[in-house]
Amino acid sequence: MLVYFWGFLYSNYLRFWLKWLLRLLTRKCELQRVLDGSKAGARRTLSVGNDRWPAGPLVLRNAVHVEEAEVEKCVRDVMKEKKIEQQDTGFKKNLHISLLQISGYKRLYLNVENLRKVPYDSENEEHEEQLIELWNLLMPHENLKARITKQWCDIGFQGDDPKTDFRGMGLLGLVNLVYFSKHYTDEARQILSRSNHPKLGYSYAIVGINLTEMAYSLLKNGALKSHLYNVVSGLPQMEHFHQFYCYLVYEFDKFWFEEEPESIMHFNQYREKFHEKIKGLLLDCNVILTLQN
Repeated sequence: MLVYFWGFLYSNYLRFWLKWLLRLLTRKCELQRVLDGSKAGARRTLSVGNDRWPAGPLVLRNAVHVEEAEVEKCVRDVMKEKKIEQQDTGFKKNLHISLLQISGYKRLYLNVENLRKVPYDSENEEHEEQLIELWNLLMPHENLKARITKQWCDIGFQGDDPKTDFRGMGLLGLVNLVYFSKHYTDEARQILSRSNHPKLGYSYAIVGINLTEMAYSLLKNGALKSHLYNVVSGLPQMEHFHQFYCYLVYEFDKFWFEEEPESIMHFNQYREKFHEKIKGLLLDCNVILTLQN
């Protein structure tokens, strides 16, 4: 009861007067104090994008929902509404970056979702070329004997036609596998080799597609915001999503062999344990999860 009373008192009375006093003392509005007092990256942008502005001016409440093309105008409108001098270039720059990151995250999710919704089509020449590229990157010294062949199992697909394994994640699963194999070829081949371990082995491609689903779900529920806001001071791009996927593939392989599961039949259990580990890391406002680090 006491906690509820204190919360009610603070929300309805004390907060207003505290903000008024701070503005009087610092000559800065709350948004200025947030931007000036927060470290660049996730800490600052998450503060701008949280729920602290529900009772503020409409222009401020709408700021976190603007599209990229509207960001510059929105910054000017906020500064005008809050009576912030246009010469305050620090505030202008910081707000501009934070709003770009927020709008960019939403755009990135839509782009990833659109790619996920594209089904793998064996009649599509571009899709087929990417699939063959994956094989050539991972198995440079062995030629495919046919398009439909048991050889696909050698890189971790379930059957003789990989297209059936892309149903859940669509083209996104293939694009991720190709990206990792192209940009981290040595690591990809090493992990593929380790995945053939007689006791601790797993299906490389199937696990890779499973990790695409993990990266996608973390993006969808907003868990990737801290990481992406720290990685890029502007618009997060598809490239940054692929880089995070590469981190997951590399780290999952390490995790799997460190845990030494009794068999592949326990995959879901260890997959969830790894998922929880990643979600825990992403709670840190300073987190950056890339292979370069």
